[in-house]
Amino acid sequence: MNRRDFLTNATTMALATWASPALPQDAAATRPNILFCLADDWGWPHAGAYGDQVVQTPTFDRLAREGVLFENAFVAVPSCTPCRNSILTGQMFYRLGEGANLWSTLDPKFPTFVGLLAAAGYATGHWRKAWGPGNFKALGYKTDPCGPRAKNFAQFMANRPKDKPFCFWLGTSDPHRPYKKGTGRASGMDLAKVRVPGFFPDTEEVRSDIADYYLEVQRWDRDVGNALAVLEEQGELENTVVVMTGDHGMPFPRCKGNLYDWGVRVPLAIRWGKGINSPGRRVTDFTSLPDLAPTFLAITGTEAPNAMTARSLAYALRSGRAGRIDAAHDMVVTGRERHCPAQEAPSTAGYPARAIRTDRWLYIMNLEPDRWPAGVPENATKGRSYADCDGGPTKTEILTKPGSAATKQAYALCFARRPADELYDVQADPYQLHNLAAQREHGAVLADLRKRLVAYLKETADPRFTDAPVLFDTYLYRGRRAKKRKKKNQ
Repeated sequence: MNRRDFLTNATTMALATWASPALPQDAAATRPNILFCLADDWGWPHAGAYGDQVVQTPTFDRLAREGVLFENAFVAVPSCTPCRNSILTGQMFYRLGEGANLWSTLDPKFPTFVGLLAAAGYATGHWRKAWGPGNFKALGYKTDPCGPRAKNFAQFMANRPKDKPFCFWLGTSDPHRPYKKGTGRASGMDLAKVRVPGFFPDTEEVRSDIADYYLEVQRWDRDVGNALAVLEEQGELENTVVVMTGDHGMPFPRCKGNLYDWGVRVPLAIRWGKGINSPGRRVTDFTSLPDLAPTFLAITGTEAPNAMTARSLAYALRSGRAGRIDAAHDMVVTGRERHCPAQEAPSTAGYPARAIRTDRWLYIMNLEPDRWPAGVPENATKGRSYADCDGGPTKTEILTKPGSAATKQAYALCFARRPADELYDVQADPYQLHNLAAQREHGAVLADLRKRLVAYLKETADPRFTDAPVLFDTYLYRGRRAKKRKKKNQ
């Protein structure tokens, strides 16, 4: 059975399950609403439900308690625009042409769950950051691929057609940089309790920077809490599938834009009062955010197109089981192409890489190891030093205080060139600090993971592993390198 046949059969089974007697009696008659809540730069494990003792996320924790918490949720690509494109289309980013890059566009030829639900009679809309950044009109879209813009969720709910179910994309620019320095500490956070990843120097400056990030995560959590209050007031909460997650890791070195866990692993909780069996479960099946598109279609009884390479998560919501539910969900594939144009000018090349993550192993294939993973070094090109890494106190700490052993290690991990192959034992090395790829005793593991990764990339038509032209480095960058300071959500 080829992958397309498998996906088609899986979708058919999901739709059959939707109409089965095991579901609530009124489920087939009342199509659920969708409230999709996506943060900007919010990564795992920064939520109380995952054990973080500093950041306060009562809304996310509630969704996990009253729904399903996914322990192994990953984005397809740790970059805003391609991540959002992959979520909308249910496809791997490298299948989306120009849409595989940051500050790009999306071709209307790729069906999206928002468009399919609108065609099926759903009222659609979005608030704040949804699709993008980029120019969605470049290839033919007339309106935002996430639906019409609303002033806020409450207004959308007040004005929506009452005879239609709805699909709403609730977005934010939190916790994207810049931050107001020192706000986390000023809010009362105990910097001594902030957990510093092992690839950073453990300094007061870094702890404070993480606390500032936490403060914006908390603001985002309140926004989603306000949306839940609107649903409750209108009696729609129990018939609404509420999904809360982030588009990639936090905007720090070796996180956002990288294929390590702190770049691609994200929080994910799904609440659906009428459709989830045994709420409060923790599921360890590997999940990719593109899986949400076929999930939304399956649970609404909407046919998913064969082009969607992702897999529906409806089974996980309905099973009533915790832990590993489906043995086939034992790995996830991630990757990246161009984030920012950060190589030596006038190059517009990115830093292409692909990775496979299992319970124990992370294997990363760096396809152009002669390039700089975070951009060209300090002063190599004026104004563009390490431009593929967001600026901030942590980045400055690593680059301007090179004397300590911790800072030297951090520089090597965050900014130096990387070998073609990286292999990490994530159980023994959760921060992924020690590359085992060159060690003979791990040769068989590396070969097996490479084989599995390449097979997946070929099956899902990655141009870098087929005969298709590879154009990612040549697509237009539809933004400005010097971006204006973003307006903060109030």
